[in-house]
Amino acid sequence: MVSSEYERRIAARFATFDQDGNGYIDREDFSGAAKALLAEFAVAARSDKGQALYAGAEAFWQGMAGIADRDGDQRITRDEFVNGAVKRLRDNPDRFAEIARPFLHAALDLADTDGDRAATVADTARVLRILGVPREAAEFAAAALDTDGDGKVREDEIVPAFARYFTVPE
Repeated sequence: MVSSEYERRIAARFATFDQDGNGYIDREDFSGAAKALLAEFAVAARSDKGQALYAGAEAFWQGMAGIADRDGDQRITRDEFVNGAVKRLRDNPDRFAEIARPFLHAALDLADTDGDRAATVADTARVLRILGVPREAAEFAAAALDTDGDGKVREDEIVPAFARYFTVPE
């Protein structure tokens, strides 16, 4: 049985994906997030990093649509998101992690300014802010993602945390 508290928490996550605030999640929300990240880090869309980010955004959108777009209209409503998360992801956060991994990998690579396959906590917070997380919460979350305390966030730290955040086990 799914609790109303779980549904409430998952519904609150919907706004994170609905980047343009139009009441549903669609491909443009993902490509818009990629475009905003590229602008923030002054990276050209046609660069290798830019193309990887757009490809990751498209893969993420396709995965989300496959899980939650029940009527096939290429838009995920709040109810579809809640039901998709509740029915398909709650007991399998690894599935969500795999859907998100290409985008997260590319976003982290974008924020990796020194090529060490990690982003600083500050640059990770920048990514989160661009994706719609309020400044204080983004800074707190980025610091918490640095699980080994080295001042850097790596893919193996961010992907499982991202999955836990969006699948929120009871």
